[in-house]
Amino acid sequence: MTEKIGVVGAGIVGLAVARELARTRGAEVTVLDKEHQVGVHQTGHNSGVVHAGLYYPPGSLKAKLCREGVAMLRAYCAEHGLPYHEVGKLVIASGRHERPRLAALAERARENGVPGVAELDALALREIEPHAVGVAAVHSPHTAIADFPAVARRLALDVAELGGSVRLAHPVRAIRERGGRVEVLAAKRILAFDRLVVCAGLGTDAVAAMAGDPGDVRIVPFRGEYYALAGSAKDLVRGLIYPVPDPRYPFLGVHLTRHVDGEVLVGPNAVLALAYEGYTWRRVGNAGQILTWPGTLRMARRHWRTGVREVYGSLVKREFLMAARRYVPALTAADLERTTGGVRAQAVARDGSLVDDFVIDVRGRVVLVRNAPSPGATSSLAIARHIAGVVPAPTR
Repeated sequence: MTEKIGVVGAGIVGLAVARELARTRGAEVTVLDKEHQVGVHQTGHNSGVVHAGLYYPPGSLKAKLCREGVAMLRAYCAEHGLPYHEVGKLVIASGRHERPRLAALAERARENGVPGVAELDALALREIEPHAVGVAAVHSPHTAIADFPAVARRLALDVAELGGSVRLAHPVRAIRERGGRVEVLAAKRILAFDRLVVCAGLGTDAVAAMAGDPGDVRIVPFRGEYYALAGSAKDLVRGLIYPVPDPRYPFLGVHLTRHVDGEVLVGPNAVLALAYEGYTWRRVGNAGQILTWPGTLRMARRHWRTGVREVYGSLVKREFLMAARRYVPALTAADLERTTGGVRAQAVARDGSLVDDFVIDVRGRVVLVRNAPSPGATSSLAIARHIAGVVPAPTR
């Protein structure tokens, strides 16, 4: 009898997991999502960067899956004619105080096997990005950009071609295990599966609670806001320009990124949102749930100064501009136009720590992917292979 597996979440990770399970186990896979199209949330609201593996601790699962995921994604895009452009990335030290962290980043990149990494001085970095400034930089020439929503749409087609289905406008309302099966109430229908895999992103907490396992790691949403460069200002950036990251946070800071459509984005910041889909300040629908999680309050006490700066930068365009001008001083306020932002599903532990690693729990016949952290889109195909290995095989 064919194994039946349900997947909650039609983002790039959920779709990749569904494809992997159908392709390697021959399972009949059904993907459920409340939205009317795939990749609506984190998949459709990120910077489009295919990370090369500069940032992650050598030997870590994140580093391994990133390097594997890059190769798999590049091949997948080539196979299906999807955009994939190696525009290169500069990580720039704006002052001498950042040089030690920049040197450590270069060493980490080399240990992770990132190809072509070079350390540049102030003159050499301008050969890569003529309008950029800094005291030094690390150049990753093979860092790429892709169209992740297009990848998600192609993955959904793969699932269908492998005999599965992607059921949109199917919000999950209830989950229960009975008689060796997992029953899911979705869109007023009860669907039965042998296994259920939850890749719900921003909706993870709600679905985990339905499965009877709210857990000690919860999603705290952070809104990332962007500006787009207008007119000829786009010509000031050739590829990707990043600051040296602050090791205390999983966020990479305001950066400048060229998209596959030629647009150049400036951002994102990281502002605590008060709704899981809090794309604007006006959306506060989950404030009580987010703020009463003990981890949120402990996190806020620990990082309140940074939080205040991020909120100020969100409200005052000049602050956003100054962050960008640190690396591209020719930019003016007129060059920045507000554009669509996104919301990151940041996992936070009960003690207030920002979880920056994978959290996957198995409860009976339900696999809960509580955290598939950045670079989730880059690594999606490799993450899917890893998660598929966690899903218990059927008993004979």
